[in-house]
Amino acid sequence: MSIGTPDTTPNYRTLGGEEFERRIADLWDRYEDCDLCAYDCGVDRTAGNVGTCQVDDTAYVSSYFPHFGEEDCLKGHNGSGTISLANCNMKCVFCQNFETSHEAKGEPATPVEIAEMALELESKGCHNVNFVSPTHHSPHLVEAVKIAKDGGLDLPVVWNCGGYERPEILTKLDGIVDVYMPDVKWGDDAAAATYSKAPNYWSNVTDSLREMHRQVGDLELADTGLATGGLLVRHLVMPNHVESAKRVLTFVAEEISEATFVDVMAQYRPYYKAKDEEFYEEISRPITAEEYDEVVDHAREVGLERLTLDRSMLADRGDSIGLF
Repeated sequence: MSIGTPDTTPNYRTLGGEEFERRIADLWDRYEDCDLCAYDCGVDRTAGNVGTCQVDDTAYVSSYFPHFGEEDCLKGHNGSGTISLANCNMKCVFCQNFETSHEAKGEPATPVEIAEMALELESKGCHNVNFVSPTHHSPHLVEAVKIAKDGGLDLPVVWNCGGYERPEILTKLDGIVDVYMPDVKWGDDAAAATYSKAPNYWSNVTDSLREMHRQVGDLELADTGLATGGLLVRHLVMPNHVESAKRVLTFVAEEISEATFVDVMAQYRPYYKAKDEEFYEEISRPITAEEYDEVVDHAREVGLERLTLDRSMLADRGDSIGLF
């Protein structure tokens, strides 16, 4: 496991200018026949058309601020500098941020403006720049990182996504993103299609995890405990889907690395459309302590040790909280 004093230079600071510009140009071209995410809609967003993400080639930012609700290794003492993009390339019926991810509440922002946000967050002491729901606006964000780099930005870049990526697009982020943080939602394609409207999710997320790990490896922490680079996997345990969670954790341990940093999350609540028991009975309740315990036990059985766990769900059995 990589803990100690890793190189703290963000990846993008060592990427050559010409290569950076080539990546930016390639990504912007993709808006014309959009294949930025696993939906591969093929619509011309430059002509005002929209695909599943329901937005053209205008990026909208719903908020940017020092966020203190992220993992300890991201928030530190001064917060994670989150820049949240409106819209999303997934359509989870249980989304707690549906106002922005489904209903597109946000302000239009150019790459220059997004770069200015990143630099402002750095000036406030944030420990990283955390792009939330970034996939559908990769061109804007990569160009913003280049502009911010030229303006002196020297923080790790976090790619905070739903895992429904395309490995070909992820290769364009190689040497730009420092921390990949996919929320791996499903180990079950049928559930992913029903509840997140994401067909073939499992094959896409597994290929994407392999590519992310190839680029950045296991999560590295500085002596301060802050993440400097690597892969951090989130998994939200869902009611009646323990086996799906187990499949995710088994894959991470066996196909990615037993040293993968995994946040096993227990805060699921039936937000948004998931409240409708007629259509979404399976997920219309919170998870139980028994479901969470079973998933945590499985994580340990498959060899995962770098776990962030929910104290409240483990309080009754006096369990430890993992290493971090």
